[in-house]
Amino acid sequence: MHSRRIATLTLALCLGLAPLGAVAQEARQPLDRIVAVVNEGAIMNTQLEDRLARTRSQLEAQGQQVPPNDVLREQVLDRLIVEEIQLQMARENNLSVDDTELNRQVRAIAQNNGMSLDEFADALEADGLSLGVVRDQVRRELLMRQIQQRRVGSRVSISEAEVQRFIEQQGGGMSTEQARRALFQQKANSEMETWVQEIRSQAFVEERLGSGS
Repeated sequence: MHSRRIATLTLALCLGLAPLGAVAQEARQPLDRIVAVVNEGAIMNTQLEDRLARTRSQLEAQGQQVPPNDVLREQVLDRLIVEEIQLQMARENNLSVDDTELNRQVRAIAQNNGMSLDEFADALEADGLSLGVVRDQVRRELLMRQIQQRRVGSRVSISEAEVQRFIEQQGGGMSTEQARRALFQQKANSEMETWVQEIRSQAFVEERLGSGS
């Protein structure tokens, strides 16, 4: 049944998004109170509750221990804050996602779940969602990917000596290109952590979580 399958769909092409069924809940719920001000933007309680529910479900599905609710709430809010900062940076840099790329990504998500685009749209509708909401979420993720590549990718450099040393450390058995990709990913992950800490510390953030959340 399509509506059941939609509940487990993930945007694997776009930075590991959570199930689409939860992604669109924000559009179906009224605005609630502000839980964080991020520069000129804001994060609403409905956004936090939606992401909190998705995160908890994912951890349970993976058999991982779920942190106490107050701890998980803080972690999820911090992730939302970092995402909002990145989206603001993307807008400031006039980054955009053209419709051709957006359509390609959405079609790929449908195909990865064994559906045509029309079937995907019908399945979303059957679950009370819309293709438009999913497209908006994919666009957000692609914008964050762009700013990450621009700001983090430029920090990573790899010499031939590093590549050869990496191959030796891995005991051989991989091509130079495979080693370069693996080494780049390793370095990029480290740089990403540093960059996220930097942008988080430089942004104006006022959390209004409170005990009543």
